[in-house]
Amino acid sequence: MSAFYVLVVASIAVAGAFLGAFIWSVRSDQFEDKEGSAMRMLYDDEVKQSTNKV
Repeated sequence: MSAFYVLVVASIAVAGAFLGAFIWSVRSDQFEDKEGSAMRMLYDDEVKQSTNKV
């Protein structure tokens, strides 16, 4: 039964570490790039017309 208590405490500590990392990343503006490369891939590229006339 003591192993159960150790695992509960360890899981709460890991969850707290992940929560702390998430809060830190939100406060340091890690998620502010809304038009970054993840969104740019959804937009169509402009079609460049060829200037070579044959």
